[in-house]
Amino acid sequence: MDGLRQRFERLLEQRNLATEALRALEAKTGVDKRYLAAGATTLLSLYLLFGYGAPLLCNLIGFVYPAYASIKAIESPSKEDDTVWLTYWVVYSLFGLAEFFSDLLLSWFPFYYVGKHHEAVDNIMRDLSGRALDAAAGVTRDAKVTVTQLQKDK
Repeated sequence: MDGLRQRFERLLEQRNLATEALRALEAKTGVDKRYLAAGATTLLSLYLLFGYGAPLLCNLIGFVYPAYASIKAIESPSKEDDTVWLTYWVVYSLFGLAEFFSDLLLSWFPFYYVGKHHEAVDNIMRDLSGRALDAAAGVTRDAKVTVTQLQKDK
């Protein structure tokens, strides 16, 4: 759980458009960027589960960032990242082709489009459950400190 939290923290410390937006929101609202990121991820997950146009959004998520990363990989001198993204696009195309022909069958499976990104959803759920446990432990610890101080004051 700590490894996942550290990875999340490292992602928030990187310099990119998303983290800059989170920093600006943190400055304006006073809410920690970790909570803002967790809230945005939760809303996106819920929208992918129940929202209108979720398949389109899911396909955009599977296309926009990989397209950006592929362009950066092509511009880099290393060939290893080119191979990774070429493999991604071949697999992505194969899934798209299979979905085109199996759309009738896939319509019988609820939450299929979310299931395509099950690893991300699993990671988010693990992170949220860890945060809930940490919050509960913090509340319990604060309550113990308060009770101890009240006993000392008597």
